[in-house]
Amino acid sequence: MQFCPFTDVFLTHVCVCQNASYLQRSDPDLPICVERTVLVWLPLAFLWLCAPWHFATLCRKPAKAPLSKLYICKQVVAGLLLLTAIAELALTLGEDYGPSSDSTAQKHPAVLYTNPVLFAVSWMVVMLCQECVRRRPRCVDSGSLFVFWLLQVLCAVFQFQTLLRDEEITDLPRFCLFYISYGLQLIALVLSAIADVSPEVKRISQTRPLVQEDMWDLNEKDSTQTICQEFEDIMTKELKKAHSRLQKKQNKPKTKTDHQNGLAKGVSQDVLVMEEMGKKKEKKKKKKDSESNYPNSWLVPTIAKTFKGVLLESALFKLIQDLLSFASPQLLKLMISFTQDTTSHAWTGYLYAVLLLVVAFLQSVFLQQYFQRCFILGMKVRTALMAAVYKKALVVSNDSRKESTAGEIVNLMSADAQRFNDVTNFIHLLWSCPLQIILAIAFLWIELGPSVLAGLLTMVLLVPINGWLATKSRGFQVENMKFKDKRMKIVNDILNGIKVLKYYAWESSFEAQVQEIREKELKVMRKFAYLSSVSTFIFSCAPAIVSLATFAVFVSVSPDNILDAEKAFTSISLFNILRFPLAMLPQLISTMVQTTVSKKRLEKFLSGDDLDTMAVTRDDSHSKKSLNTEPVLKNISLDIKPGRLVAVVGAVGSGKTSLISALLGELHSLKGRINIKGSVAYVPQQAWIQNTTLKDNILFGSNLYEERYLSVVDACALGPDLDLLPGRDHTEIGEKGINLSGGQKQRVSLARAVYSSADVYLLDDPLSAVDSHVGKHLFERVIGPKGLLKDKTRILVTHGIGFLPYVDEIVVLVNGVVSEVGSYDGLRASKGAFSEFLETYGKEESNNADESDYEQIDTLPEGMEPQADDSPEDIVSSTLKRENSLRHMYLQYLRSMGWCFVTWSFLFYFIQNVAVIGQNLWLSDWTEDSVKYFNTTYPTHIRDMRIGVFGALGLAQGFLVFFGTILLADGSISASRTLHTNLLSNILKVPMVFFDTTPSGRIVNRFAKDIFTVDEMIPMSFRSWILCLLGVLGTLFIICLATPIFTAVIVPMAIVYYFVQRFYVATSRQLRRLDSVSRSPIYSHFGETVSGLSVIRAYGHQKRFLKQNEDTIDQNLKSVYPWIVSNRWLAMRLESLGNLVVFFAALFAVISRDSLKSGLVGLSISYALNVTQTLNWLVRMTSELETNIVAVERVREYAEIENEAPWITSNRPPDDWPTAGNIGFDNYKVRYRPELELILHGITCDIASTEKIGIVGRTGAGKSSLTNCLFRIIEASEGRILIDGIDISTLGLHDLRSRLTIIPQDPVLFSGTLRMNLDPFEKSSDEEIWSVLELAHLKDYVRGLPAGLQHEVSEGGENLSVGQRQLLCLARALLRKSRILILDEATAAVDLETDDLIQNTIRTEFSHCTVLTIAHRLNTILDSSRVMVLDSGKIVEFDSPSVLLNNQQGHFYSMAKDAGIRGGTKAAAGEEEHG
Repeated sequence: MQFCPFTDVFLTHVCVCQNASYLQRSDPDLPICVERTVLVWLPLAFLWLCAPWHFATLCRKPAKAPLSKLYICKQVVAGLLLLTAIAELALTLGEDYGPSSDSTAQKHPAVLYTNPVLFAVSWMVVMLCQECVRRRPRCVDSGSLFVFWLLQVLCAVFQFQTLLRDEEITDLPRFCLFYISYGLQLIALVLSAIADVSPEVKRISQTRPLVQEDMWDLNEKDSTQTICQEFEDIMTKELKKAHSRLQKKQNKPKTKTDHQNGLAKGVSQDVLVMEEMGKKKEKKKKKKDSESNYPNSWLVPTIAKTFKGVLLESALFKLIQDLLSFASPQLLKLMISFTQDTTSHAWTGYLYAVLLLVVAFLQSVFLQQYFQRCFILGMKVRTALMAAVYKKALVVSNDSRKESTAGEIVNLMSADAQRFNDVTNFIHLLWSCPLQIILAIAFLWIELGPSVLAGLLTMVLLVPINGWLATKSRGFQVENMKFKDKRMKIVNDILNGIKVLKYYAWESSFEAQVQEIREKELKVMRKFAYLSSVSTFIFSCAPAIVSLATFAVFVSVSPDNILDAEKAFTSISLFNILRFPLAMLPQLISTMVQTTVSKKRLEKFLSGDDLDTMAVTRDDSHSKKSLNTEPVLKNISLDIKPGRLVAVVGAVGSGKTSLISALLGELHSLKGRINIKGSVAYVPQQAWIQNTTLKDNILFGSNLYEERYLSVVDACALGPDLDLLPGRDHTEIGEKGINLSGGQKQRVSLARAVYSSADVYLLDDPLSAVDSHVGKHLFERVIGPKGLLKDKTRILVTHGIGFLPYVDEIVVLVNGVVSEVGSYDGLRASKGAFSEFLETYGKEESNNADESDYEQIDTLPEGMEPQADDSPEDIVSSTLKRENSLRHMYLQYLRSMGWCFVTWSFLFYFIQNVAVIGQNLWLSDWTEDSVKYFNTTYPTHIRDMRIGVFGALGLAQGFLVFFGTILLADGSISASRTLHTNLLSNILKVPMVFFDTTPSGRIVNRFAKDIFTVDEMIPMSFRSWILCLLGVLGTLFIICLATPIFTAVIVPMAIVYYFVQRFYVATSRQLRRLDSVSRSPIYSHFGETVSGLSVIRAYGHQKRFLKQNEDTIDQNLKSVYPWIVSNRWLAMRLESLGNLVVFFAALFAVISRDSLKSGLVGLSISYALNVTQTLNWLVRMTSELETNIVAVERVREYAEIENEAPWITSNRPPDDWPTAGNIGFDNYKVRYRPELELILHGITCDIASTEKIGIVGRTGAGKSSLTNCLFRIIEASEGRILIDGIDISTLGLHDLRSRLTIIPQDPVLFSGTLRMNLDPFEKSSDEEIWSVLELAHLKDYVRGLPAGLQHEVSEGGENLSVGQRQLLCLARALLRKSRILILDEATAAVDLETDDLIQNTIRTEFSHCTVLTIAHRLNTILDSSRVMVLDSGKIVEFDSPSVLLNNQQGHFYSMAKDAGIRGGTKAAAGEEEHG
């Protein structure tokens, strides 16, 4: 009989009917016609559908891809398959039409023709597809081909077993051909599962750790620019809507609200005085006002509209996965009823086992697809917000900017954007959790009826308890953050003022302060830990209590309700599904609450006013004012001709800088306009230096013209500095210019302006930070009438009177008003404000020249320059070195926890796990009662015993976990205490060299991030890790107990698990590291931009910085994408392992069903269904623990740095030492580090009691080194120093340093009270402190403060002027009453009045002391008893000033001549004064 393939399909129906009883057989089989047609055509149809998509690649220009061995193997296999198809076709043709064929015999059916032809064409298609995959750039395998091979192999299984079942082989050639081709298809399936990785990528992965360059480039659609563009377009529309909503709401002109807001701010000062109630009302009202003052509720819609595609896709995947998760309990139910019903066929059991595997596998696939989408979404949201915040920061107006500090704006970018990232990962749980809960309850109702409500009620009751715990613990966390901030503030202070702490021997006082705060912090942490152990107790009891409540009610309601295995274990697996959404909901809600805070902050910032770009519209008068203060400039009219040099002078606070800001358009204009012709260059008062090379700082994005560049470097006196820097102009400058002195920064800033060759130059006092002779050089070569800028328009704010005669015009400002304008001579003659200004400062200034020809680095001696932070490579290699010591780190951490805590808590956790297993075995035993008491009444005493034991075991678990967790918490707090104390006390004992060569950011990081990790992250991941490990072991134990044969599978699976995990943890750690290494530049670049905004805007470089920000974020995304994918890679493999555990548990249960009780089957499979998640967590936790434990190593590293000499030794000096204050140097030699040159070459001299010695010398002569040696900041390499006959190297450092006093160059203050800054050890009485304040001319000021001595000094003394800070340092010195005073003279521009006050006080109050003054201005030491002149570490002259000035060949004479001091007149006068 001959039939065409289509009739064949219809015949299948007939086949089925003929074989209607095939499901009732013990070995069912499909009809042959289905096997030969439908099952053959299905996979081929799939292949042909996918082929066109592959072929599209052939049309494009092919990527050059080498022929790999794998590719050749794939093509060979496909070729062989083609041959088998041709052979089969030839065979059929031969049999039908060959010479030996029988013409009368019936011909073969058409299927035997169509199938080989279809196969032959398909194998050719496969070969073409594989070629297409090879040509696609960066493509390693094809999912569609893999699915095709999988379908092909699965569909052929039926034919495979049919052929095997036949007793005799009727058609040998076809039999052979089928098995050959099936074997080849299996090989093809395996080959298609292997990724075809290019050799260079393989080389990367095997030989070395990953670096940034190995990361793949981003796709166009994933790049910051694209994401940001989409986001911005939608944001603009949404903001417009929000603005119009706000307008409607207010129904009044906008400016009015601004003024009200200003008033509210003004009021806030008085509010403090009002009583509590009024205060609260006012606060609420104010809060309402400020909240309604900006457009809100537009950020979330913007995000939703921008990323709606990904949102919908992920929602679909989540929905499918949720529905699939409820299929497993139903299959479990069928499985249990199968074991109970001995009449059912064995194959149904196998079918259920396979179905369990398929469902679990599909669930894994959908879940991972969902996660992938969500994480990508979270990352895109973070990227969009970061880019938007950056863009806004570049255009935000000064008033909006004042509302938040630079730190807060950086926080918007780091913390708030990150919070949005975290919340979008879980956003779908908002609808998925309720859905899962509803479905689970519905299925449970079907199983147990209304008694489910008992369990449900218990669960619902636990939610508010958990909620209460969460709010309580949030309270603790807020408190904890306060202490953390306080502690970090002091640590920051310590690091910024470490030199002063060492000079004054104040370390122990500050250590005590930090420790006190740390103890409070640990106390809160302990409360928090105890609280979380309560919630752990509830969480671990919950499943037991819930199932207890449900089952107890179920069996008690009616004697007919008997708990059987089917009901019990189906319910338990449904309860397991329920646990997740119920645990997640409260967490999700709290995260949402936190995110709303971030949302408000971001909305407020992003909707703030932009800078008025039309402020510099161009006319002649300009008055301006900030929104809530007096106008700073009033009715200013200036007309400056092109090419003129105009100086702006005036007292402090007269509005000089404001004038410059107004010209830049940075201020809010009330009326009037400014007109500037041409481009602008700007040099701010405080130089702004970028963290790039010196050369890039000068070029600032312009092209390099070598000649112009060199002339600028030369004119700005940077030549000598370049020689001192390790990489000349390619030296990387650290953050905020850490490795340059103040003067160098200022000169780089000036060089940047000069190189930009603009038309108008705004110079805001650039000469104040440099020594006067350098200032002179800069004025002559750059700014002045003969300088590089002579043809440009220059506006120069200056304090330097010496330059005024050379400028074209002088503008005098008094209180924001122009009081006079004119030339130098004209203004002097007019006897106005200007001539008074000259009278006061002229005499002083005339002698204020410096003593050397060139300023070089004077802040740090050569060879001690702090290097900019290590390049990422160094960090990489150090991280790799650490890998070997991982085991060592774990031990280190456990040791600091205390072995007692560790062993006991582990023991408790272990016993808890035993209780869990016991409870479940008891349940499976309980379900056997349904068989035992079948059709009889269930005795109540047995029922009560079952319920009682079940409940007792449940509660026991809770208490065991509770105790374990509390012990672990105590242990981890003791570890935190030990590690922090060691770190702090060691850092304070480390020699000064360490602080000079290590960026403070790196040390702060140890105290902030690493200690945070030790405090919070490690204990959490450690606890989870132990619980996960025990959970997995418990599951495996139960399955082995039920089906001992399972042990055979454990070993190979464990091996696979181990390798997958090793592979993942290694890669993940590297990617995490790359992520953090590439993330910090985003924030540092942003912080840098915020601090240099006015400079960037003045030069008009916003676009370039935007681009740079996008590139920096892209660099970070390059390592985040692979990290997300690697997580999915791991999860897929682990979940497959978990799914296999389920499959084998079911399979072995089917195999040994005769010997198994149905309770045990239910138990082992319901346990197995849970193992997948636990396995996943275990690896995640292992990886997290490994990432976090590195913090222990980093803390330890700094806790073991070599110390300086001991603070106190057995050799204590007398209490009143030094009584006289004689100092003797005896052949004193010193070097900074053993490998460097000497810096002092054998100094020998004697200084008598009460002598006043001036120390002078050119830069690098060793002046500062000499004082550092007195304090033993640097130790002698030979020789000694005697003070009152005692060799100082025999004393403890604190004994020595506390008896000497220094007034350092930079006035360093610490945050805390004024009193603490003067007397941290609280040794002096208030009277003494008031008297020194009076001597330091600060008494009236301090009296005027509301808090007096308790006045809070802000960080670095920001809320005091530089002069006041300098006077406070003087007060400190007066309070110490020591016999030796060292004065390191301030080079900073302290105004001359303060300088006078200080000099007079020192002359009168320290007349009985030995005073050493390091002079930067010669006129201050002309009244000394003797002057010591140093040159390259040797004393070249040492005599009274008058003698030295008369020696015309001497060093001192030439310095004095440079400084404009003539002859011995002044010196003689000084000497008489002394005599």
